Amino acid sequence: MRDIADLPDPVGEVVRGSTLPNGLELRQLRVPLGVIGIIYEGRPNVTVDGAALCLKSGNAVMLRGSSSAYSSNTALVAIMQAALEPTEVPSGAVQLVPGLTRDSVKELMRARGLVDVLIPRGGASLINSVVEESTVPVIETGVGNCHVYVDADADLDLAVEILLNAKAQRPSVCNAAETLLVHADVAESFLPRALAALKEAGVTVHADPGMAVHGEVVPATEEDFFTEYLSLDIAAAVVGSLEEAVAHIRKYGSGHTDAIVTRSQGAARRFVQLVDSAAVAVNASTRFTDGGEFGFGAEIGISTQKLHARGPMGLPELTSTKWVYTGEGHLRTSTGTVIPACGG
Repeated sequence: MRDIADLPDPVGEVVRGSTLPNGLELRQLRVPLGVIGIIYEGRPNVTVDGAALCLKSGNAVMLRGSSSAYSSNTALVAIMQAALEPTEVPSGAVQLVPGLTRDSVKELMRARGLVDVLIPRGGASLINSVVEESTVPVIETGVGNCHVYVDADADLDLAVEILLNAKAQRPSVCNAAETLLVHADVAESFLPRALAALKEAGVTVHADPGMAVHGEVVPATEEDFFTEYLSLDIAAAVVGSLEEAVAHIRKYGSGHTDAIVTRSQGAARRFVQLVDSAAVAVNASTRFTDGGEFGFGAEIGISTQKLHARGPMGLPELTSTKWVYTGEGHLRTSTGTVIPACGG
């Protein structure tokens, strides 16, 4: 919370502005979204992170954590409300949605007009449920079926290091790699090294049985390529071209983070151009897609949609904008010409 308190306040920031030819001064300013509802699983630290980020960006927040953390969340919210009492911020700006059953979640999802936006944080089932059932606008976050594509021109030593970091450094998070794609031209030389390194790290590889000639794998189903494992498991496939890798990512990916390992600038540019994800990594681990790593100070989540935010969401992404224009009695005529009503 102290780190978030030290971040620049986004509210009131001028996003863009100009003086029009008619003298009208035009500015686009950041403003709070209003009341943000956060529905999340597990970790009580999200209770504090979410409240701090919402308050810093001028919003009120309704928190609905999992029932398993209800007592912890109740205590944390009580501490935050008590801390707000002597300030100008109403203590009710941070609230815990009461109740341990799904009924309270449904109430929050249907509070259109009272809650301005919902942010779900958790697994695919939670996020899909909120997106499909909510009448309140939702910012879809979190599901990360991330890919590492090893190109024909890749530095294979570097590719092994990136793959291990992306998959095994912390497998239970949304920016961990879940699928390995290898160009056919380097499969013979890369796969024996990659499969051995993954086995040593305790990773189970789900792949076509034909890949077993290069190392230990278990047979993969098509569902494996759709799966966000969040464990020491990874799907793997050989592709014939960069375009085939991109087609695979488009079919099975979640639009979170996808990486290419290559020494070819042309291949890197092509991959960045064609992959439609919130983040694209070139010769780097997928694990860097994170608000803290990006220098935002903190994040409320990672948006995998295109509106209104995309990628790691820091304080600016918890604001909207309003247009303010200032004149000196400017009037618009029927022809579109603007005439000052006073002065010359």
